[in-house]
Amino acid sequence: MKISVVATTNTKQFATKEDFENFSGHAAGICYMKDNFSTIEQEDVEKTKRRIAQTKNSGHHSVYDHEMVSLYLEDIPKALAMVLNNEQMYTTSEKSARYTKMVPTEAEQKLYDKWLQIFKNKITEAYGNKGLKFFEGNKIEKLAQENARYLLSVFTPTSMMYTVSYRQLNYLYGFLKQEIERENQNALYTALKPAMEDLCEAIENLDYFDETLTQNGKLRTLSLVTPSSRIFVPTYGDTYTAIYKGSFAQYAQAQRHRTLNYTMQLLEKPEFYVPPILKDDADLMQEWVKDCNQQAETFPQGMLVQFVERGTLENFILKLMERKCSCAQLEINQQVNQTLKEYAQALEEQGHPMAEELKKYTKGARCTFPGYTCSTPCGFAEGINETRKI
Repeated sequence: MKISVVATTNTKQFATKEDFENFSGHAAGICYMKDNFSTIEQEDVEKTKRRIAQTKNSGHHSVYDHEMVSLYLEDIPKALAMVLNNEQMYTTSEKSARYTKMVPTEAEQKLYDKWLQIFKNKITEAYGNKGLKFFEGNKIEKLAQENARYLLSVFTPTSMMYTVSYRQLNYLYGFLKQEIERENQNALYTALKPAMEDLCEAIENLDYFDETLTQNGKLRTLSLVTPSSRIFVPTYGDTYTAIYKGSFAQYAQAQRHRTLNYTMQLLEKPEFYVPPILKDDADLMQEWVKDCNQQAETFPQGMLVQFVERGTLENFILKLMERKCSCAQLEINQQVNQTLKEYAQALEEQGHPMAEELKKYTKGARCTFPGYTCSTPCGFAEGINETRKI
């Protein structure tokens, strides 16, 4: 076997659209080449152009996935970032509301600051004075931020680097345009319409915009929200479908598991996630729900939606390897355990040969998994046995 490098990313050295086109045209020639790729690279440019036109017009667009574009998006609503990320073919690095302070509206800032202090006090009271290494430094501050952000709108602006293929960039434009023009939109997409229009305009101004590539022949649409008329049924076997409620914040975490498929449906009446550390204080719980309801029209990140999670058993186990950890967001940690419990029980009832294998993951955090060695042990017993409240 011989391996050759035919293209790389070179920062600050930007390829042109023509470079992309020619590279895709050469890639398209591989299917029927008589000799080797170097022969195609040296062919007459007119022959390459004819192949480019043929592939574009015939819908054979996969060859345009070989070239990647890295975009830095500033002041993009968190919800629109979720729309993009749900299309799976991407690499993203996003400013985190778990670890950094966001820039919300004045009203949201007051609520955020109020609850940031409440969470600091509750976490310090529960864990801060026990001499646990896990809570040293600014850990309590970060955990307080993670929970206070549930009150921030999913329209809070964020920043992200988003790397996507040449084809996918143009397909995204087509999906967004289709949703903008669609009638009877759901409430989330309706509220996002101005941001979608802004993004489409920005894409049009990029050198890599190509209207021919915005047309997909498979009738694909944006995948984040499915119509309420689409009915899903929970199933557990070699493949699975799990249905449950979770917050927007949890969804943004879950959709990063690109080996799994996620979609959501909005609830008819607003419901909100209540952080477990508040549940020992009835007055605080009531105040939390009141403040969440006050923010309901802005779609706070703590608002619940119905998740539909689908995938294979093997890829579900990969999710366990990521989310069953003291450092994982508590909400997704608890939900993956609930899905694991239902999955393991279903396989046991079926007499499935993988039932015993799945049970291995029910004993605690991933550091308890057979053969797993943690490189940075937390020493947090309640995190390891999964009884933590934060």
